[in-house]
Formats: sequence, structure tokens, C-alpha cells
Amino acid sequence: MAPQVKVAIIGGGPAGLGVAIELARLPFVDWHLYEKKPVISEYSSGLTIQRNTWRMLEHLGAAKHLHKSDFFRPANGHITQHRDGRTGDLILAAETKGSTTTAPHHQPCRAHRAILQLALLKEVDQSRVHVGHKLIRVEELPSKRIRLIFETGLSDEVDLLIGADGLRSPVRDFAFPEHSMSYTGATAYRALVRTSDALEVNGMLPEVIFWHGTDSKWVYTCPLGGNTFEITCRIIEGKDAEGDEQRLRASWGREASVPEFLAKYAEFCPPVQQLLQLVTSVQQYDFFAGPRLESVVARSSVALVGDASHPLSGAFGAGAGFALEDAFTLAGSLVWAFGGKSSADGHVRSRIDAALCLYDKVRSPHYADLYGILDGYGEAEQLVAAQALPPSGEIRARIESVWDPKHNWIYYYEVESTLARAIQEAEDGRGQLRFEARL
Repeated sequence: MAPQVKVAIIGGGPAGLGVAIELARLPFVDWHLYEKKPVISEYSSGLTIQRNTWRMLEHLGAAKHLHKSDFFRPANGHITQHRDGRTGDLILAAETKGSTTTAPHHQPCRAHRAILQLALLKEVDQSRVHVGHKLIRVEELPSKRIRLIFETGLSDEVDLLIGADGLRSPVRDFAFPEHSMSYTGATAYRALVRTSDALEVNGMLPEVIFWHGTDSKWVYTCPLGGNTFEITCRIIEGKDAEGDEQRLRASWGREASVPEFLAKYAEFCPPVQQLLQLVTSVQQYDFFAGPRLESVVARSSVALVGDASHPLSGAFGAGAGFALEDAFTLAGSLVWAFGGKSSADGHVRSRIDAALCLYDKVRSPHYADLYGILDGYGEAEQLVAAQALPPSGEIRARIESVWDPKHNWIYYYEVESTLARAIQEAEDGRGQLRFEARL
């Protein structure tokens, strides 16, 4: 089939790479990916590859590029320990992201983000990847096509624009100019040390551990693959003075002062203190978030995937999995609209719109459910804070009320069946997609 749809993907993270792999399988799509950095690379530290993420990686062909030495998979099935960070006492040990019914090769593990990105990149046609191209302007043409202008002077004109450009997405700004992001008051500090050094600390274990402090503060420790050990710390620093936020805050890693970082966690027990003393470099990640988007598509020609579609900074530890589910759903929606039994006419624009409506029908409700979980977290935090408990009581109450494993369903969610059900409903007249209204 000759290409009929010209597509631009903005962003070379897991979301953009997942979309690129999917679209390369569609002969009617002519796609190109644009990344603002000079190379496709990944910063930060670790991520969890859950069951649903493993399944998507297998579908994309990227799982075969991940080897046992690349990640850390706990022998206990990824049981997460929640400890009182002031005393070191174990409060809760919960199987938060694993299951006895999950196949051994799908059991959750921790890996450096770059490992996952490299595995995806190996499946991408890199002749269609253009690095060093920062998007500076987006225009909608009378034809409903989209014109893109890059800082390099390059321009492109496409039928479909896919925003895979992260939490602070310029594509989302174009699609939903009324939507805004702001600093939440929470900040994460991330550092890597050698596993061999970390495990020499008395009381530090090769496990997945949250060490909880007061005021929603915590330190997360876990080995990654090889000889790399992850330290991620969260703290509520509070809102900045009006006008200072954009100047002081950055959502994606900047170097922070190690002494100032250490001072923030002075209340923690000796094992944590000794571990933090191993840190020689630390990156600061300020959490930004915004209201839930009612739709992940716009203007009959824009689709958002990954963090761009759900501004949930620092939530769930499953962003890569969500992004790959988005990619799968968007590609499946295009296949249905261009080759299935959709009611769209033969016009390319009608078919794109049908695909976007199907994609939106599947993914927007899913993200609405995730926001509902976050609302519940917020309410639980407020209830704990209102009790004015002593430190040990506050920490225990927060662990027991906020870190509830009942939301584990998100790690077992099967996007394939959800998409298939939405297609069947559209084809037999139930829950019909009203794409005509968007033209």
C-alpha cells in the first residue's frame, strides 16, 4: 500500500520511539521523528518494567534486547518494603507490582531508563530520526494539515502530529492552549552509586525499599542492573513565590548541591545516612502537573502520547508502560480506520479523524481512572496531616492509608482487549464514534 498519511512524531523518549516502531509497520504511513537533543539519549535513573510493559516490549520486538544483567529482579517477586525511615523498622511489605500468576519473564524489575530506551531504539528505522531539531512553532493550515517549524530552519507539513514530547509538551500547548502546568511543591532528588558500595552499608538490603520520613518525605533505594544502585528521594518543598516558579524550577534534571541535599534528609536512620554519604552527584527534578485533559486528541490532526497526554508528574512509576500502551492503541486505531470496518469515507482526513476518535475513546477513560487514584492519594494525605500525629504515628498512618496495593490493576491492564472491545462496539453500532462532528 502506498503511503497516504504523513506523520511527524515530536520527541525521542520511550513514547516517541514506541510510536515510531508501530508506524513503521503500517505501509500507508510516511513518518519522521524529531528530537530536540543532539542525540537520542536518556537521563535520570531507574524505572520499573512491569508486567504490562514487558508485554508491550515483546510486541514491539524490543524485549529481546534486554538481558538479565541489564536489570534487577528481586528474588522475592518485587515485594516492596515500607520502613519507618527514622528508625528503620519495617511497617509494611507488600507485593505492589508482581503476582504469583505472572510469568517469570514478566515479573517486575528495575532498570536504568537508558537501557529501556536503547532497546527500543534498536527497533527504530534511524534514517527517519532527526536529532537536534527543536520545535519552535506549530500552525494549523486551512486544509487541517499541520505545519511544523524547527529552530534549525527546517519545516515540515503533515497530516498527523503526534506529541511524544514529555511533561512540558509544546505540542500539548498548541493543541490545548488553555491548559497550564505548575510546580506541585514536591521535588525529587536522584542519584546513582555503586551497588557494591551500597550493600556494604550495615542495614542496606538488595531489595525495593521506601524509607519514609515525616511530612510525606521518603527515600527510595534499589539496585539496578550491573553495579548500579539507585537512590531517589522525595520532599515537599512548598510553592515558590509568585513569579519565581519558572525561574527556579525545572521538570527534567539539573545539578543540585550535594550538601544541601543531604541536609534535607538529616532525620533518617544511620543506614540511610551512610548510604547518602556515598552520593557525589545529585540531580533535582521538580514535579509539575496540571489538570486532567478531557481528551488526548485535538484539531482533527493531533494526538498526544506518553507524559504529554497525562501530566502526572512522578506518579505510579509506570510512565513507560503507559506510553507504549498509547503507541499500541494509536497504531491499532489507524489500522482500523484505514483498513478495517470503520464507517469513515475514503478521504484521508475522515480516516485520520476516525482513528483519533477511537484512540481517544480507549485512552482518555484510562487516564481519568488514574487521576481518580491520585485524588484518593491526596485525600488520604490530608487526613493523615489533619491528625497531627507524632512522627512514628504519622509515618505508619501514611504508609497504611496511602500505599494501598488495591490499585495494582494498572500493572495488569491489557490494552489489547480494551482496544478490540472498542472497535467491536464501534462496528456493531454500540458506543458509535462520532468523528464527523470533528471535521
